[in-house]
Amino acid sequence: MRGSEYAWANARRLEAALEEAGIAYSHLPELAPTTELRQLQYREDERRGEGKRSRSELAPEYVHRYTEEVLDQVDLEPIVNWMGSKRPALLCVERDPEACHRSLVAARLQSEFGFEVEHLKPD
Repeated sequence: MRGSEYAWANARRLEAALEEAGIAYSHLPELAPTTELRQLQYREDERRGEGKRSRSELAPEYVHRYTEEVLDQVDLEPIVNWMGSKRPALLCVERDPEACHRSLVAARLQSEFGFEVEHLKPD
């Protein structure tokens, strides 16, 4: 269960806000890391004394395994076709893109499909 500091990340609240703004939303669980991969990263976070929101980078083993076990297994073309000419946004809780699996997805979209990637970070 997430604490109140994650209220802004509540899925229903997010989906309602996006719908109200006229922004299409799609949840893509096939791109989610497995529990085993998340645990691998949490162990690395603990070793470094970092938390999910203060993490500075993903563990190299996590990057390798996420790429091989998840990202390489997903056909991104139907997702890209669904997006069409829209400007997609990948949302995450982590502050730094280097600390989030979505940056790996964004890099793949950039390298394979020519997407321009811009990482937006809070001030």
